[in-house]
Amino acid sequence: MDRSSNPYRGLPPVDEVVTGLGDIGLPRPLLVECARSALDLARALIADGGAPDVRQIAVDLAEGLRRAATHRVVNATGVLLHTNLGRAPLSRRAVEAATTAAASYTNLELDLSSGERGGRGDYVRELLRVMTGAEDALVVNNNSAAVLLALAATSSGKAVPVSRGELIEIGGSYRLPLVMEAGGARLVEVGTTNRTRLGDYQTALQINHCGAVLRVHPSNYRVEGFVAEVRIDDLATLAHNNDVPLIHDVGSGLIDANIPWLREGVPSWLAREPGVRQSIEAGVDMVTFSGDKLIGGPQAGIAVGSGDLVERLRRHPLNRALRVDAMTDAALAATLEALAAGDAGEIPFWRMATLSPAELQPRAMSLADRLGGSIGSGESVIGAGSVPGAGIPTPQLTLEGEDHLHGRLLATDHPILTRRLGKDLVIDLRTVAPEDDDLIAAMVARCR
Repeated sequence: MDRSSNPYRGLPPVDEVVTGLGDIGLPRPLLVECARSALDLARALIADGGAPDVRQIAVDLAEGLRRAATHRVVNATGVLLHTNLGRAPLSRRAVEAATTAAASYTNLELDLSSGERGGRGDYVRELLRVMTGAEDALVVNNNSAAVLLALAATSSGKAVPVSRGELIEIGGSYRLPLVMEAGGARLVEVGTTNRTRLGDYQTALQINHCGAVLRVHPSNYRVEGFVAEVRIDDLATLAHNNDVPLIHDVGSGLIDANIPWLREGVPSWLAREPGVRQSIEAGVDMVTFSGDKLIGGPQAGIAVGSGDLVERLRRHPLNRALRVDAMTDAALAATLEALAAGDAGEIPFWRMATLSPAELQPRAMSLADRLGGSIGSGESVIGAGSVPGAGIPTPQLTLEGEDHLHGRLLATDHPILTRRLGKDLVIDLRTVAPEDDDLIAAMVARCR
C-alpha cells in the first residue's frame, strides 16, 4: 500500500493520546488502555469512511471509566434501601468501627484473655443470640450465601419441600431454585402459587428423602385474594415429627416484630413482616436473613438457630469461602449494639424511616420556595426487595415538565439521583440528609 494513501497514517501514537488526556484522575495503565481503545475505535470509523477525533474518543472513554469508580450520590428518590446505591448508609458508630478494623490489627480471631486463637465473630454471635433468642449464630457475606450454606450443610443430595408461592426471584439474578441446585438440594414443589396446605408438605416428606423443609418469606411481592399458607409453628411441628429441620428465610431481617428499639411502637408499614425472634419462638430450627436491610448494617447474611444446626454450617467447607471480613464484622457489631440499646436513631435507615411528614414538610417547602414546583403527598418506599406494597407518607417536591434534569443531575460532580414521573421530576427528601438540601438547590439551578 502507498504510505501516502494510508488513511490511518495520521493517527497519533498511544503516548501522544495519553498525554492529551491530561490529569483526568485515572492511573496511567487505565489511561493507556483508553488510548488504545480509542485508536481501535478510530480505525474502525475510518474504515467506514469517518473522520474521528481520537482525543475526544479517548476523553469520553476515560471520563466514563472515571465515573464508574465509587462516587458519593445524593439519594433523592425516597427509596430507603436503594440497591443501585448500595442500600442504606452505615451509622457513624459502624463507620468508625469498620475504620478501626481496616486501619489496624484486631482481635478478629484472638482471645484476649488467654492469648490463644479465638472464635471468629464471637461478639457478634453473642449479640445475635441475645437479640433473637437463638442458641447460636453465624455471619456470612449475604443472605443468598446464608441460604446456600444452610442447604449445602443440611440437604446436599436430598430433597427440600418448598411452596410454589415462595419460589422467589430477587433483582433478576437471585432465583431460589438455582440457589438450591447450587447447594446440592433437590427442589420439591408443594401446593400451588396461591394456596399451600400442611398436607402438601406431609406428602412431600413421606415420598422423598428430605434434608430439610424450607419456608421463604416473599419479601419483594405479595400474593393477595384467595390464598392460604401454613402457620409457621404448625410447619415446625411437622418437620420435627419427620426428623428434619425447618429453615425459614425471612429475607429482610426484622430481628424482632415488636420493634423494641422504637419508642413509638411498630410502624404500620411493618405490620406483615415476620420477625426473626418470633420465628425462633415458633420452633423454627434456623432463620436466615440480611444484615443490610431492616437491620440497617453492612451487607451480610445471618443464620441463627439451634446450636447443632449452626455448628454444621460453621464446619462446612463453604463457610470459609462465604465468611465476612473484619470490617464487616465490626460494622455489624456496632449496628446491632445500637439496636440492642434502643438507639435506632443512630442508624440512618431507621432515622429516615421514622421521620414524620410534619418533620419533612418545612424542608420540602423551603426547597420549593427556591426552585419552584409544587408540594404533594406521596409515599417513600423501603426498597431492596423489602416490605413490598408498603409506603411511608412523605411530602414530595414535583418540578413540572423538568424530567430532563434527571440525567443532568447525575452527570454533575455531585451526582443526585431523583425520580421521573411522566414529564415531571420528583424530589423526596426522606432519603436526603438535611445538610444536602442546599446542594440539591444549587445543582438543580445549575442544570436548568
